[in-house]
Amino acid sequence: MLTGGYGIYIIITLVFAAIGGLVSNRLKSKFNHYSQVPMPSGLSGAQVARRMLDHYDIHDVKIVAGQGMLTDHYNPATKTVSLSPEVYEGRSVAAAAVASHECGHAVQHARGYAWLQFRSKMVPAVQIASRLQSILLMLAVAGIAGGFGETLLLVTIGVFGVTALFSVLTLPVEFDASNRALAWLESSGTATGRLQEGAKDALWWAAMTYVVAALSALAILFWLILRYMGRRD
Repeated sequence: MLTGGYGIYIIITLVFAAIGGLVSNRLKSKFNHYSQVPMPSGLSGAQVARRMLDHYDIHDVKIVAGQGMLTDHYNPATKTVSLSPEVYEGRSVAAAAVASHECGHAVQHARGYAWLQFRSKMVPAVQIASRLQSILLMLAVAGIAGGFGETLLLVTIGVFGVTALFSVLTLPVEFDASNRALAWLESSGTATGRLQEGAKDALWWAAMTYVVAALSALAILFWLILRYMGRRD
């Protein structure tokens, strides 16, 4: 069913994998650079996170040390801000930027930010869709579906549509969290002037990883739709 255009899928995957790799390397380079720029206050990432949460009267969110590099995240289910060791213990602009960004998600959760709520509700469906994607695509390419090829392709579009929508919804959530972080860093006096610009630069490259992921998901979805339309002509 998809054999004739499968090469296009491979090209799309490889192109965005390459772009994603470049952006990821750039992010690591920026993080390493700003990790060398100390905070005048001497605050660690964990302390910056606690100060930001306290500022917004959020006292039921835990701040814990995670593992690995750039694995920082906020879990709304457990109300936990997990910071990688470099961020949790770091006393640099990079650590302050990442820590405040993750707290930005906690603020979104506490304030009932609509895009975060919608995205969170999609998580179970996305987990299922992610497991089905490779299987459906493999069946389609192998032609195992037989006479149900068109139906299988339509189901595949639906599954990829779920993950593509999730990737797109992630963008306003991430950009808003960064905006909240940068606004607080400046208004609180934690990072102003050159330091605030450094935090903005680091967070911008972090956001670009999500932009690439969203564009990749949309490109694959668009390709699937074109394949489906081609079969109906």
